[in-house]
Amino acid sequence: MYAKWYLRHATSVGQKARVWGRPAVVNYGDLVIGDRLRLVSTTATTELFVGGNGRLQIDESVFINYGCTIAAEENVYIGSNCNIGTFVMVMDNSFHRLEPERRLEKPESAPVFLEENVWLGGRVIVLPGVRIGAGSVVGAGSVVTKDIPPRSLAVGVPAKVIRAL
Repeated sequence: MYAKWYLRHATSVGQKARVWGRPAVVNYGDLVIGDRLRLVSTTATTELFVGGNGRLQIDESVFINYGCTIAAEENVYIGSNCNIGTFVMVMDNSFHRLEPERRLEKPESAPVFLEENVWLGGRVIVLPGVRIGAGSVVGAGSVVTKDIPPRSLAVGVPAKVIRAL
């Protein structure tokens, strides 16, 4: 019942999507949600944002915990069976340049891909242009700056692979 209401701005929503709390969903592009999404937005608001030319695709059986921010200016893909912990940030754009005289300019976007069965611990930040391989785990508080191979455990700032799974 709540899922249909809170996800009403999505381009398409699969069957049996469930929402707890009140997420903020803004869609100016293409927001595709697969079957059996579980989205929590109770303790802190979970935000899903898709820009004008962007696409955010969330495949089936994905769990997104409270306080997350997922923003797609170009392309963010979350594969099936992914688990996203509390206060995770996944964005395909930095939304401003570093140079002081150019800070009001938006930089180019770089797509973000979470392959199937990825687990992101609490407060993980995934930067633009990153691919996290299938079956990988990223430890809490990590900042993912470059690709993580499949079936890997990565931790730290910046995140580094510490062992294979």
